[in-house]
Amino acid sequence: MDNRPIGVFDSGLGGLTGVRELRKHLPHEDIIYFGDTGRVPYGSRSPEIILQYTRQDIAFLLSKDVKCIMAACGTVSSTYPAAEAAQLPVPYLGVVDAAAREAAFATRNRRIGIIGTAATIRSRSYEKLLRQLVPGAEITARPCPLFVPLVEAGYVDHSAPDKQQITKLVIAQYLTEIRDAGVDTLILGCTHYPLLKTMIGEFMGRDVVLIDPAKTAAHRLEQMLAERGLRGDHPTGQAHFFVSDVPDSFAQTADLFLGEYKGGPIDQIAIDKY
Repeated sequence: MDNRPIGVFDSGLGGLTGVRELRKHLPHEDIIYFGDTGRVPYGSRSPEIILQYTRQDIAFLLSKDVKCIMAACGTVSSTYPAAEAAQLPVPYLGVVDAAAREAAFATRNRRIGIIGTAATIRSRSYEKLLRQLVPGAEITARPCPLFVPLVEAGYVDHSAPDKQQITKLVIAQYLTEIRDAGVDTLILGCTHYPLLKTMIGEFMGRDVVLIDPAKTAAHRLEQMLAERGLRGDHPTGQAHFFVSDVPDSFAQTADLFLGEYKGGPIDQIAIDKY
């Protein structure tokens, strides 16, 4: 047993979908979450800046004596070098590898779609992995930059019909090419996107499998903790949230991502110190 907390980080709010999955499946674990709300978004920044931010985010979590780190951010997972991750003093897991493996398992016709931030798509991280896992795969990738602000503004599944209508127009704009390519599997390559899963699923059709990176990464982390003897046994696991901007706006939107697993203190930190 190891009762140190699990460390999770993201450029902002999206990684909270990962926290929700972890709290659902690992109720006896404490979680420390860092959302870099003062420097969001990462997806439109250069690889050099993303790497700088990632190193600072990881340094902060390590200062909190976490037992493992989950990068609940498609952009970071697509950019942070595997060789550097392997040198960290605790196990590290990104969302890309787990989601790519799930997609490779799910596809039947070898036609796979990928959506994500501009940085994620530009890195071709999912594509490179999928071509190893599924030889001969036909891959259609598309950046969807408007999805993140729509989600954070509340234009999500189960929102008011007028808000849904706007999101559905954007979904059609972004995903028509992917649907027309005949994919049977679609990777939602940003942790914000599961909040649009119902509307995306309706547009793509019921035969298309949607891969949720946060869910697959949380499942892989659960396996990893068990394999390494790192599971915690707190009576009730707690979550503590840290942000790099004022907590007020984070607190208002976090409940949307966490659902029934909402709650926990929120503190602001100076991430530049790390």
